[in-house]
Amino acid sequence: MSNIITVKDMCLWYGDHKALNNVNIDIPEKSITAFIGPSGCGKSTFLKTLNRMNDLIPGVKITGDIRYEAKDIFGRDVDVNNLRKEIGMVFQKPNPFPMSIYDNVAYGPRTHGITNKVQLDEIVEQALRDAAIWDEVKDRLKKNALGMSGGQQQRLCIARALAVQPKILLMDEPTSALDPISTSRIEELVMELKEKYTIVIVTHNMQQAVRVSDYTAFFLLGELVEFGKTDDIFSQPKDKRTEDYITGRFG
Repeated sequence: MSNIITVKDMCLWYGDHKALNNVNIDIPEKSITAFIGPSGCGKSTFLKTLNRMNDLIPGVKITGDIRYEAKDIFGRDVDVNNLRKEIGMVFQKPNPFPMSIYDNVAYGPRTHGITNKVQLDEIVEQALRDAAIWDEVKDRLKKNALGMSGGQQQRLCIARALAVQPKILLMDEPTSALDPISTSRIEELVMELKEKYTIVIVTHNMQQAVRVSDYTAFFLLGELVEFGKTDDIFSQPKDKRTEDYITGRFG
């Protein structure tokens, strides 16, 4: 399986504070990679580096090498908007735009120049189907998205990310604000999506990592302690700190 993202010797500072130290990881294509670790250990910070969301934070400095499809994501010729189109993001709290369900999903394609109604209709339907919510919303596409339940809003946000046909979907604790039933629907959805997309998910829920991911990376205090197949990380961790964390001794 080929790697879609390769990170070498990456460090990140917020001002004087070093938040990530010497991260090395290869993320395989069309798989689910989970980032686990205690709060504040750098998981989300690292995730947001992969599509340059950290560019938006003042005082951030990044060193090292991050490549997406073998290209340096900080290269001078990189169009950041295009990078974020190909590496989409779903956040912790559902954040639908205050507009109709249809317009939420059509928003991305429109900003990238698609105006043909027939084409937009097809894209919206396909994205909502891929996000396993089409049947629930097909009769109310013109209704305001803010009237949906939390779980539906999160699936809508996934559909919105999929509408621009990304190759990678970054998910920052996508179920932490949801009830157990919505959580299990999102988990099922994530496992279906890896047929078409590479998924990287930050989760504070280790059982979730076990259930959905193929690979797991354990972060602690800004360091990537261990990375490998999820089954190996949870059954035979190589590092004592990983073992202590997954057996509940700290965190």
